[in-house]
Amino acid sequence: MVRALRIVTLVSITLLVSAAKPEPPAPALDKDTLAALKARAIGPAIMGGRVSSIALDPSDGATFYVGLGTGGIMKTTNAGASFSAIFEKEKVAAIGDIAVAPSDPKVVWVGSGEGNDRNSSSWGDGVYRSEDSGATWTNVGLGFSKAIPRVVVAAKDPKTAWVAVMGDLWNPGGERGLYKTTDAGKSWKRLLSAPSPQDAVAGCGDFAVDPQNQDVIYAALYARRRTPWSFAYGAAVTDGKNVSGIFKTIDGGAHWTKLTKGLPDDTGRIGLAVFAKNPRIVYAVVQSDEEGSSTWGVRSKSGGVFRSDDAGSTWTRVNPLNPRPFYFSQIRVDPESDQRVYLLGYLVHVSDDGGKSFREDAFKKVHPDCHALVIDPAKRDRLLLGTDGGVYQTYDVGKTWDLLNKFAAGEYYRINVDDSVPYRICGGLQDNSNFVGPVRTYSKDGIMNSDWIQIGGGDGFSCAFDSKNPTLVYAESQGGEMHRFDFATGEIKVVKPEPAEGTPGYRFHWNSPLIGSVHEPGVLYLAGNRVFRFTNKGENWKAISPDLTAKIADRIETVGSGAETYGIVYTLAESPVKKGMLWAGTDDGKLWVTEDDGGTWSELTSSLPAAAKGEWISRVEPGHDAATAYLVVDAHRSGKLTPMIWRTGDRGKSWASVSGDLPDGGPAKVVREDPTRPDVLYAGTEFGLFATLDRGAHWVPFGGLPTVAVDDILVHPREKDLVIATHGRSLFVVDDVSALGALTKEARSEDAKLFPIRAVLGRYPYPGWVDSSGGTVYRGDNPPDGALLTFWVKATGPDPVKIEIKNASDQTVANLTAPAIAGLGRVAWDLKPTKDVLTEYGGEGSLFVRPGTYTAILTLGKATSKQSFDVKIAPGIETR
Repeated sequence: MVRALRIVTLVSITLLVSAAKPEPPAPALDKDTLAALKARAIGPAIMGGRVSSIALDPSDGATFYVGLGTGGIMKTTNAGASFSAIFEKEKVAAIGDIAVAPSDPKVVWVGSGEGNDRNSSSWGDGVYRSEDSGATWTNVGLGFSKAIPRVVVAAKDPKTAWVAVMGDLWNPGGERGLYKTTDAGKSWKRLLSAPSPQDAVAGCGDFAVDPQNQDVIYAALYARRRTPWSFAYGAAVTDGKNVSGIFKTIDGGAHWTKLTKGLPDDTGRIGLAVFAKNPRIVYAVVQSDEEGSSTWGVRSKSGGVFRSDDAGSTWTRVNPLNPRPFYFSQIRVDPESDQRVYLLGYLVHVSDDGGKSFREDAFKKVHPDCHALVIDPAKRDRLLLGTDGGVYQTYDVGKTWDLLNKFAAGEYYRINVDDSVPYRICGGLQDNSNFVGPVRTYSKDGIMNSDWIQIGGGDGFSCAFDSKNPTLVYAESQGGEMHRFDFATGEIKVVKPEPAEGTPGYRFHWNSPLIGSVHEPGVLYLAGNRVFRFTNKGENWKAISPDLTAKIADRIETVGSGAETYGIVYTLAESPVKKGMLWAGTDDGKLWVTEDDGGTWSELTSSLPAAAKGEWISRVEPGHDAATAYLVVDAHRSGKLTPMIWRTGDRGKSWASVSGDLPDGGPAKVVREDPTRPDVLYAGTEFGLFATLDRGAHWVPFGGLPTVAVDDILVHPREKDLVIATHGRSLFVVDDVSALGALTKEARSEDAKLFPIRAVLGRYPYPGWVDSSGGTVYRGDNPPDGALLTFWVKATGPDPVKIEIKNASDQTVANLTAPAIAGLGRVAWDLKPTKDVLTEYGGEGSLFVRPGTYTAILTLGKATSKQSFDVKIAPGIETR
């Protein structure tokens, strides 16, 4: 009997266990889990970014596409009144060229990877094709091409296209030459290449197809290679063999002839153009230094503009003009007049006599550095011009220009913030100076271009606000050109350190680090080959380090812009917890630390991870304690595209990788530690922004950004906003990321949880004109008005999340709801009573609640969570 009872009991227990519902697991940490914390684009669009290509729809002159060197593609259907981004989620963001199929304008071809050989140029992963005017894209091959400067689609067949492939800028190998497809990219045939082994460094820089006979093609082979300390082209990179030059085929690429009569022998980059009405007339702009070179001169001693009137058999040098060939080398001829020729350079050079003479008077009204030009065949006075400062349009051949600054495409290098309310962001951009603007405005207009102030410089880089004087900000341009800007007076004063006469010169990087001290207000640090400390508004300075670089003789300094100057401190950072502790990393793989403000420096290079040795140290990030720091190495210049981030917890004696599962192929550029929890890190890579909650074991895409390089990120110390500087799409902000710091394993195990809410100010926005703009003016996004309430939901369910807001008297003033979707969620309360409580609360709902402490209570099923927060109301505003 006892045994029988025991069996029944065991069976009952088993049935009870099997009937119980299993506990739902916490959702996996992925981009959807964190999607509620979406970045808002704040611009600015007052300046443009580098435009590499423009393509006009042949059936509709109001529609054209703008290819950005590092920011994807923008499209307009209303002649530039407004633009939409259409190349947002592809694997790469660098655009080399765009071509619209003449026979079917819905078919658009894109060569990814910029063809301008800038030290900051990014790379692509082949050819993309769209059959719906850019709404969707398919990668159709040539995945190892890296840079595609030209794409041409056959006149009558949208499946047939030719592409020029230049190949990797930094490393030999990969695909190079002129390629053709006749089946929409399913297969490719290489029509022209340099002989082996020179084809490892020589590619096709440009080509032109005879519009009347597409079996006739002119193509230019171009050999070039960058290193961190040099840029070489032509025979200098092909073992003395002249494999570059202009080649011609008359049988669709089966056979080629090198065109030599009248052309220089040793050539570099070449641009080509065929006159549409008479294809026997061909123009070329040819780089050649075989009779001597000139660093900044726009006239070549042996190269320049060449013209052929017999389909390339013979050439005549009509003009020596050829400004900075590696960066420009673009020539265009008017479709109706062979005498009207356009040559792109720092300016647009225009000839009305077949290239014999050029003028640029009407074209001085645009941003310098011109890369793309389209002549509207239906209206030849209309030109579209792409520059380092955006895209321009003229309807009178350049007499007047309209800068189409309707989209944000700034190429930021570095940013900084101050502690004003709202706080300001300063940052430097490629060829677009340094700018300061607000993180938000109190206007329905949003953040306008007019809200940004230029503070001077050429290429802009690091900047720092004066922590003692809010009217002062310091900024740096290429080569350590540091200056001070005064908002009160507009004064700009150069404060770059200069050595005494007769002593060794200082070397500064193209992008020199400049930081303000968090421990000593008014103190600044700037680094070149040495580290400098500034006081007294930058007026007084001293070197506080020896030369911290390897000092390899043939790599120290190259003639030119300074972009190849090498052997320099590239990253400098101050410990946030220990005064006088500075970390310095160089582009030649050296790492140093001082703990006494430069009195003594300890070299840590020997203890670096093997993969980091000799490579470009992109960033050092000091951690939450003095022993902790993070190291970021960007080795794409050495052909290594793996993201590399390490952490030390013992002052650099040993390092452990925190790269985790960051996607391969996108080198890391910057890492930041969250100030509230050191397990939370943010990483900017060549292709996006990532976050980790477990110190690098697992990373996820974060912020919902388009594919773009993230060069700098920081967390505002007061607001806990994540500010993001992209190199191609300007600035983004994720408002209040403190929830990530609170999203511990314990928090994720709860069914629902409300996170701390930051204090909020109630005020009314200025009316603005946003409702009547029609979308033709760029407006950066402001954050939602009111309090941001961020919460966690463990499992998706049918019942909504309910959030009740109570005042200090325990009176309900608002009831909010949100969908219960697994992961983080966020709602905004506008600091006004909701309609359901108006009767109880009394009166109409247009007034703010009174200032004071409020409590938010979240309810989801049986789970509850609450947080208190302060509400401030701007003085003079009537409350209920």
